[in-house]
Amino acid sequence: MSRSIFSALLYFFFAATAQAQAWPSKPVRVIIPFAPGGPTDIIARIAGQKLSEILGQPMVIESRAGAGGNIGTAAVAKSAPDGYTVLITSSAYAVNVSLSPNAGYDAERDFVAVANVAKQANVIFVHPGLPAKTLAELLALAKTSKLAFASPGSGTTPHLTGENLFNVTLKLDVTAIHFRGAGPAIAAVVAGEPQIGAGALSTPLPHLKSGRLRALAVSSAMRVAALPEVPTFAEAGFPGVEDYTWIAVFLPAGTPAAITQKLNESINQALQGADMRERLDALAFEPVGGTPQQFSAYVKTEIAKWGKVVREGNIKAE
Repeated sequence: MSRSIFSALLYFFFAATAQAQAWPSKPVRVIIPFAPGGPTDIIARIAGQKLSEILGQPMVIESRAGAGGNIGTAAVAKSAPDGYTVLITSSAYAVNVSLSPNAGYDAERDFVAVANVAKQANVIFVHPGLPAKTLAELLALAKTSKLAFASPGSGTTPHLTGENLFNVTLKLDVTAIHFRGAGPAIAAVVAGEPQIGAGALSTPLPHLKSGRLRALAVSSAMRVAALPEVPTFAEAGFPGVEDYTWIAVFLPAGTPAAITQKLNESINQALQGADMRERLDALAFEPVGGTPQQFSAYVKTEIAKWGKVVREGNIKAE
């Protein structure tokens, strides 16, 4: 290696290190591509508060909802890669690659994966008036009756968990009825119209505990602490269905690696705090963390998995 090349490499190394040490020197804008009040927004605000304490600068939350998360995500993709615009989004990020191929950004090229903050299982639940006490009984009923299930929206991971189980894996004809968010979908099943629902765990949880709804199975690898009596899909006889709704952090492509690393380390530090873990646990979310490399590899597997479900289920964006 020539002296001039070595000198240039040293310059860029120290320049990047200095930039990361200085970052953040002003407030950081955090874009949430969904409406306020949903799980992504809630987790983002909890994480943003802790990151503000750790990094010494405000994390300013801004909701840019629309097009299943694509509007806000595209805005971040077009922002300066200087660490001052951050995307906190959900697992819809991995779904939209195949569901919305003309979203205005390339999920695999336009972003740097920073960290998976938290995840929670999806759950299949029913109105207590439905004569199905187990997942096996529900599936047997689906073979002889025309059934439908409520989803919080086309292309959401709870919707795709239902599609993956009912229509892709088992080749049943169970129709998805889409609502504008988890709240309306849960309310519909509580009212018995329809009598089946698929949702991320936190929203139906109060009704599951009160008995107004009955959980049949969760999509996690292990039973969840909030509903220890409810089996996993694997325990119910379907080991191929393991899905999560996750909330994660991304930066625009081209952001200096040192800034990505500093933000990742700050997220992991936040997740180690007892108060952060308690708040996540209260929402039935599990802290994740890990390195940017681990999360990047996970995102690739999620894109491939959900792409298969979207294609085989012939699912279209609404």
